[in-house]
Amino acid sequence: MLVDTQPATHQHQPASAEVRDRWVDSQLIGVLMDSTLHSLLAAVLTLPVLIGAMIGEVASPVLVGWGGVVGALLTYRYRLIGLYRLRYDSVEGPMRETFIRRFGWTWVAVGIGWGLPIGLTHAQTSPETQFIGAIVVIGHGMVSMMSFSAYLPIFWRYTHALMGSVVLGLISSAIWLSPGMVDWQDMALKCTLLAIFWLLLILGGRRLHAVHRASLELQFSNQELIDSLTQQTRASMRAVTAKNRFLASAAHDLRQPVHALSLYADWLATEPEMARDISPRILQSTRAINELFDSLFDLTRIDAGNYKVKLQHVDVQRLFADLALQFEPVAAAKSLRLRMRAAPVMIWGDPVVLRRILGNLLSNALKHTRQGGVLMALRRRSGVWMFEVWDTGVGIPREHQQAIFQEFFRVSQHQGTEDSLGLGLTIVSKLATMMGYQLALTSEAGRGSVFRVLVPAFTQRAEGDAAQPAVIPVA
Repeated sequence: MLVDTQPATHQHQPASAEVRDRWVDSQLIGVLMDSTLHSLLAAVLTLPVLIGAMIGEVASPVLVGWGGVVGALLTYRYRLIGLYRLRYDSVEGPMRETFIRRFGWTWVAVGIGWGLPIGLTHAQTSPETQFIGAIVVIGHGMVSMMSFSAYLPIFWRYTHALMGSVVLGLISSAIWLSPGMVDWQDMALKCTLLAIFWLLLILGGRRLHAVHRASLELQFSNQELIDSLTQQTRASMRAVTAKNRFLASAAHDLRQPVHALSLYADWLATEPEMARDISPRILQSTRAINELFDSLFDLTRIDAGNYKVKLQHVDVQRLFADLALQFEPVAAAKSLRLRMRAAPVMIWGDPVVLRRILGNLLSNALKHTRQGGVLMALRRRSGVWMFEVWDTGVGIPREHQQAIFQEFFRVSQHQGTEDSLGLGLTIVSKLATMMGYQLALTSEAGRGSVFRVLVPAFTQRAEGDAAQPAVIPVA
């Protein structure tokens, strides 16, 4: 499996415009439903007043029918508010939009219901009753602008249903009464005033909707900013923790060989005749110090962006021969078999970086293998060239397969880690990332491991290609 060898940076990715708009629409529906209860309360208080004004002036069957329908609609809308609070208030997005699509017709029906009294009272009732009917229509128009403008589709439906039914009521009442009894100039004036009021409702609703939307978009942007700052703060804290762990581990690993050197120096000062026995130990401690410093310098150069890559043709077979010459004595000292298998190809890359990556993988494999052997090969699978390092060592438990690429990480009670600095695989991962390579790891505790370095397709070059080495800085 491919492994993520580098710590996550947790960079915040801004949400797309589509995601933002869907969130804002969802919140606008919530504002609409919160306002619906107030408009429902106003309607419940208005209904008995209007019915009382029309009693005795409008035919009882018509008045009872209209009052019953409007009352039933108000009751149904009250139940809808309860349904929304129960099922949809705690969810966002498509669920709320589904609710509006399913029950949006109720706003149309209520709008028509409140517009009908104009047709029932016009030219048939006293001026006071007609005035009350007009006030009710104006009041519900203003309520719709204040309460329903948060979500434009519902605002359009309610406003057009209300004002459309008023206009149709005026015209139908005039036709029903007989054209000879209608003052058409007065009718034209009323329709003009209604059209102006209708237009003002639309313009006012749009402006209020823009205010609602702008407020919610600002809230969305603020939340994104808060999330981004939170993630950056956490990333900074992780970086500080990693730095502290890095320095503590480096100091610990450096202290051991330095302390050993001081002991050997004291021993040599008191017993000079034992110089032959002490010298190899001094050399071993010195080598450990140099290895640690080399690794630290490599890590520092890579992280600082000062590591320069020299691209040129690399003969893989020659590279493998050099690595075999370097590591065969190590394998022989542990009675292990070291095998190399390389296809006769040229790789376009940096020979120093490749030698460092493969050398660290070989060193790691030999260090953690007690019996059997280690195999390094270059193979092509599914059109991809990959370096492979197989070993029959102790293997890596699944829970540690990501962490082994961190600085100074060593599996506890893991054979071969006692003298390990815990930097070899870290350098491999950083160099591979720098070169655009991918690392893959397959391992099973007690049965060995396979490290794979997948190189890009463009790194393969024919042996006859001639190209000058290029030097590029890598940040």
